[in-house]
Amino acid sequence: MKRREFLQASAATSGAALIGNSLHASAPVRLGKAEHCVMLWLGGGMSQIDTFDPKRRGDAKQKKAGSYYAAIDTSVPGVQVCEHLSKTARMMENVTAIRTLNHDVVDEHAAAANRMHTGRATGGTVTYPSLGSIVADQRGPVAEGVPAYMLLGYPNIARGPGFLGPKAGYVYSTNIESGPAGLARPKSIGGNRIARREQLLDAVRNAGSNRFLDDEKFAQYDAVIAESLRLAGPDFMNVFDLSREPDSLRNEYNSEFGQRCLLTRRLFQAGVRFVEVSYSDNFKNGTGWDTHNAGQLNQHLLIQDLDAALATLMKDLSQHGLLDKTVILVNSEFGRPGGFDSGGGRGHHSKCFTSVIAGGGLKHAGAWGQSDELGEKVIDRPVSVPDYFATALAAMQIDPTVNLYDGDRPVPVTDLGKPISELF
Repeated sequence: MKRREFLQASAATSGAALIGNSLHASAPVRLGKAEHCVMLWLGGGMSQIDTFDPKRRGDAKQKKAGSYYAAIDTSVPGVQVCEHLSKTARMMENVTAIRTLNHDVVDEHAAAANRMHTGRATGGTVTYPSLGSIVADQRGPVAEGVPAYMLLGYPNIARGPGFLGPKAGYVYSTNIESGPAGLARPKSIGGNRIARREQLLDAVRNAGSNRFLDDEKFAQYDAVIAESLRLAGPDFMNVFDLSREPDSLRNEYNSEFGQRCLLTRRLFQAGVRFVEVSYSDNFKNGTGWDTHNAGQLNQHLLIQDLDAALATLMKDLSQHGLLDKTVILVNSEFGRPGGFDSGGGRGHHSKCFTSVIAGGGLKHAGAWGQSDELGEKVIDRPVSVPDYFATALAAMQIDPTVNLYDGDRPVPVTDLGKPISELF
């Protein structure tokens, strides 16, 4: 190719890209009215064909591909779910099961979990923020004196703030009874002793502020310390006291996972903006949601936990006037294929799987999109991970076309995802 031809081709390509970006930026975006968001994280990979996208019955022993359980009708005509989602089935008018979600990440847990938390593939020198951190950065807490973003589970980098820095990070708790371990004050330490410790810490912080004047990193770290001191007080820590809730409600929420969902409602009432709830009973069936081999046999125990927690959370939020203000996401790193592996379980499958969006005042359809006869290929209405994120953000009143900034570098908040406009 001659130099002139190369320059002309490059100019045409650049112009087309600019036009495409311009069209994306100028397209009107409908925003919702939600104030809170919870992500129910089913680490391991929820089988879409055994939950929210049932197909013909299969047989693991005979290696006949298909759903492991029978399908049942729901409150939305024409939409069916697995028989073990019977409570959720009666509330599907508040739910949209996105049956055509897909991504191109290798079917490996860490990389796929990162994609389903950040909306992007790993690589390069940029550490991207999670959905929770994006919401925390863009909207902050609903009320003063509480964190914007709570993680009920174990921390890792995929759940973190990335280039947004510590102010968009999470406060985490692995024990719902005592609250965040780093905030709980030992009962053996009295008020006077705590006050003396805080005076000493103030002296160290003031010295650091003078020494590292105008240092952004220090300022972020110091802000985190200040927030931690506020959160360690009784007002926030009392939120974790589930004994204040009726026993009948706690029993309805059922499992440890359900108790975390109950705590989520209390956190929202306190003013927390975003909560991620990790499924906590991963060995109830031997493998958790990563249902290889024998893990498939008792997968129904996990699904029943999800059913009780999700349905009770929707009911509980509704009774407190919060369901239309809360976006509920049911998410995992990928789905499972329709066929069975040598041990009778299922492998990993990212090319077509199901995640759920519920509540949030959206116009729910029960289900969105169509997969093939085994739930492995997209037939109609594909949804990319950026589209899924854009839908959640738009429901949270966050424009999915805005840029975040890694220093001076603009980074599209959803990698140019487009919300499912029919839900608004």
